[in-house]
Amino acid sequence: MKDIRLDVFLSMNEPGLSRSRIQSLIKEGNVKVNENLSKPSQRLKCGDRVDISVPPPSAVNLVPQDVNFSVIYEDRSLIVVSKPAGVVVHPAPGHSEGTLVHGLLKHCKDLSGIGGELRPGIVHRLDKDTSGLLVAAKNDRAHLSLARQFKSGEVKKEYAAIVHGRMKTNVGEVNLPIGRHPVNRKKMTVVSKGGRQSITR
Repeated sequence: MKDIRLDVFLSMNEPGLSRSRIQSLIKEGNVKVNENLSKPSQRLKCGDRVDISVPPPSAVNLVPQDVNFSVIYEDRSLIVVSKPAGVVVHPAPGHSEGTLVHGLLKHCKDLSGIGGELRPGIVHRLDKDTSGLLVAAKNDRAHLSLARQFKSGEVKKEYAAIVHGRMKTNVGEVNLPIGRHPVNRKKMTVVSKGGRQSITR
């Protein structure tokens, strides 16, 4: 195994946890390498022992609310909803109410706790201005299974986009790194340095 960052290693091996959640766990002292506290950027070497402890979600006052979405499919393990544009998926700075999570809590009795206290049931996300189908997990087993399927590429996602200009072909691939917009930190954009890999076919 080549040297690899600790947060990258964990995101590859813990599909139920987002990269940002993993980084928070490391910074909070819930991850140790060879019994020592670590940093997200720490490089692992062959033979290193990594221990991770995911604390149970703490109680957060997420009050169920009426939120505009349609249920497309639902069973005991998961729910598929159609998220309209303008609805934020989970609470974040500037969006403490009226998120899809608030609506899911009103609709469902149980949601998976793996996503953390502010993202119960959330396996993947859609941007605020994007409409489309979103899958949420009702239990931890479903969450882990769905996260694994999204990470491995078993789940195929299709997008319809409005494009300015003329496309040379009807099929193509965008393979460029994305990161926070330098001016509007709430938006993502293509970046030249420090972005994460993003492939859209």
